[in-house]
Amino acid sequence: MKLSYNSQREGDSLVLSIKGDLIGDEAGPRLVEIISDALEKKIKNCIIDLQEVRYISSSGIGVLITMLTKMRNAGGDVYLASPSEHVKKLLIITKLNNIFTVYESLDEAKEKVK
Repeated sequence: MKLSYNSQREGDSLVLSIKGDLIGDEAGPRLVEIISDALEKKIKNCIIDLQEVRYISSSGIGVLITMLTKMRNAGGDVYLASPSEHVKKLLIITKLNNIFTVYESLDEAKEKVK
């Protein structure tokens, strides 16, 4: 399933909703560019809503890590919200759940990240 995304600013955070398969294809560099644009606008936090992500490849993991690195280098952070069971298992297997802060829902992430 082709990746689509929607981003919107909410206070000091960027909420990035991703839908489809995160496989790091042509959408990967665009997602990283969104982070760069957010940093230029002094946005320091990004919440990535994974509710409608079915699959993440190794390249997709690389995209997430690149986004996290860019934000943390600028004094911000990236948070993951609403991962499916499949994505949750992937985060545990790859130990990315120890690197990212993962919230069960987008509402919880928005509440905690301010």
